[in-house]
Formats: sequence, C-alpha cells, structure tokens
Amino acid sequence: MAGQSINLDATLQCPHGGTVQIAGANVRASADGAFLAAATDVFTIKGCPYQIPATPPIPSPCTTVKWLVSDVQVKVGGNLVVSQSSGGLCLSAAGAPQGPVSVSATQATTESR
Repeated sequence: MAGQSINLDATLQCPHGGTVQIAGANVRASADGAFLAAATDVFTIKGCPYQIPATPPIPSPCTTVKWLVSDVQVKVGGNLVVSQSSGGLCLSAAGAPQGPVSVSATQATTESR
C-alpha cells in the first residue's frame, strides 16, 4: 500500500463525524513537525453521535479505531505505520464494527508503502 503517512496532527473521522485523537508512542520519527502514527497506537474517537435505530434510539457511538491494513514496509519503533491508504475500522464501546475511518488530512511531505 502506498500513501501519505499519518502523523499525530492528521485529521481522521468516524463515518458519523466523530473526531479521532491519536495517542502515539513514537517519539523519534516525524513528518511535518509531528510524530508518525503506528497501527499499534491508541486511536480514540470523540463526539460520535451514532444511535442504533430503535424506539427509543440506543446510543452507540464509535469509540476506537482498529487498523486492519497498515503499511507493509515502513516501521517506527518496530511497529508498522499507517497512511492515508491504510484500512481502519471504527468500533463501538461494545466492539461492534460501525464503518471505516476516514482520513481527510495527512502531512504533506512523506509517503510510505
């Protein structure tokens, strides 16, 4: 896979508009002034409004991102990095899949594969 690497300043969202915050462990490799994100980092989703359609609706917000496909050659601290072309799935607190993560902005200078 090839694409622009995701760093801690990247903009990611769940399918319902919640914002993803990245808590990265990497403190060595950076791009555009922010550290690169690895598939093993913690990706927390805030502000997801999703509710299961029922009467009454049942809140089921996206809470985390699980990366299913990371880059295959670029590593930081022994962990594979994620890029704009990586595949991530947003999960509810119960672990239910709720759709793919959307990467709308990454750093501009480094590409990985």
